[in-house]
Amino acid sequence: MGFVMNRIAIFKKYHIHAPSHFFMLKLQFGSIADPNMSKEPHISFHHNIPLEIREVTLKALSHYPKLKEVGIEFLFNENIRKSVMQAQPKFTSMLGAKENRTYVIKVSRNFSLKGKSTPIQDLPEAVLIGWIGHELGHIMDYLNKSNLAMVYFGIGYLSSKRFVISAERDADTYAVNHGLGDYILATKDFILHQAGMSEKYIQKIKRLYLSPEVIMELMENKISEEEI
Repeated sequence: MGFVMNRIAIFKKYHIHAPSHFFMLKLQFGSIADPNMSKEPHISFHHNIPLEIREVTLKALSHYPKLKEVGIEFLFNENIRKSVMQAQPKFTSMLGAKENRTYVIKVSRNFSLKGKSTPIQDLPEAVLIGWIGHELGHIMDYLNKSNLAMVYFGIGYLSSKRFVISAERDADTYAVNHGLGDYILATKDFILHQAGMSEKYIQKIKRLYLSPEVIMELMENKISEEEI
């Protein structure tokens, strides 16, 4: 319990520092056709990322080497129903082989921070990395599903609370298992304690997603497995 309380205290103060390999960007994501981006070799031509969130998105992507060759487009959206970000396959890509599927992550352009509209890129870096890392966790989950399974997934997500809980917790688990645990915790602490969300929304988050205690248990298990 002492470990849990120490972690939460750290996150509330946002004394979170990304591991040094984030900044070294050891993962090389290729280059893109745009000559203006030639100095950023870690950006893949498979990833279309708005400039405002490029840096935090690349830090999140660096944890998912399997997504290096996966087509992902990040799009600002003025109004995402009941969400801040949303990951889904592009419909037209569902007509071919699952290996060729492409995805879109919709990102709300603004966030209601304590009742005030705030550009999403102005949120704390650790919070954005965790949020994007969670959405990338969804895409990791989608990679293993056939096109037909994705159709059933969409139906289940729209019709079953139990299904939504399972999907969101799976995405959290993917993110934690790919080394984003600290950032997922930072995002949850921000939503639950700092963003000024309504009590109804806070209870929804607690119900749907993994709790901070479960996330830290996953992180400890991951460390233990790596030490074996």
